[in-house]
Amino acid sequence: MDAALTWRPLTVEDAKVSADLLNAIETVDRIGENYREEDTLQELVDPYADLERGSLAAFEGDEMVGYMKLRYKPAAEEVHRVFLDGGVHPDHRRRGIGTALVRAGVAGAKALHALHHPALELAVDVHKCEHIAGVAELLRSQGFSPVRYFQRMEHPLGAALGTAPIPDGLRIEPWSEGTDEDFRLVRNESFKDYWSAAPMPADGWKNKITNQTFRPETSFLLRDVATGAPAGILVTMHWEADAAATGVRDAHFMVIGTLREYRGRGVASALISHALRTAADQGYDSASLSVDSANPSGGTGIFEKAGFTRKVRYVRWALEV
Repeated sequence: MDAALTWRPLTVEDAKVSADLLNAIETVDRIGENYREEDTLQELVDPYADLERGSLAAFEGDEMVGYMKLRYKPAAEEVHRVFLDGGVHPDHRRRGIGTALVRAGVAGAKALHALHHPALELAVDVHKCEHIAGVAELLRSQGFSPVRYFQRMEHPLGAALGTAPIPDGLRIEPWSEGTDEDFRLVRNESFKDYWSAAPMPADGWKNKITNQTFRPETSFLLRDVATGAPAGILVTMHWEADAAATGVRDAHFMVIGTLREYRGRGVASALISHALRTAADQGYDSASLSVDSANPSGGTGIFEKAGFTRKVRYVRWALEV
């Protein structure tokens, strides 16, 4: 590690310097992610981010110049996939900081794995936009391989929007505190056959979904009129920092899920159509989402039919330990 730098685990007091670092990274990498202090704080208080065992940051004076942070899964089957995130300030790249952080991340993942899921196999995952310079070389040098590809897709809301009908026997409902648990349960059930997905417990749902970026007025559920059972959901998020940086208000469809028994009936299409029109009425300029290229329910085709186009590809790198 660079002896001129100070190295220590992250703390919740690092929200401001974390946001500053990530915004500096965005000026060069241009991946469309901007942060406010409250956004980074939300990540630092994640109940499944063990900062003491699973994070490391490099400082030059009071400025954070690099970091890594791990997120372990509270539940796993066969393989425990620990997520490794991080970055290095553009002015401090090519100095070995990224290598040191990745190595520390792998070591931290082993420690968290031994603590939470020692009987399972371990994989360390990194999710990065494929155009970021140096990422592929760094990760390959540490034994990581690309295992999956994800596509960010976008839909402008200024043009005429198509309409997909609500399937017979179903009704649409907005998110409410009373339906929140239905949303979470549909997410967990509908994602069971998705690669690397794990059930999201209530505290993780509150941290990752119903936080300050959640937009309840643009989040919907389809319910079976006859049985009262939920059939599918769409959850929308919005980052004020992105709107401030770009001038574009984007409604990001973070979760779209349909229970297996309701698939093939147009549930996702109906939810997307309704959410697009609602977002347009609420003054959003665009809608976006991310989809696994090997989505088992044919998500890419559904989204393209709804008018989304492919913009940026992300690579999921993995190291089996």
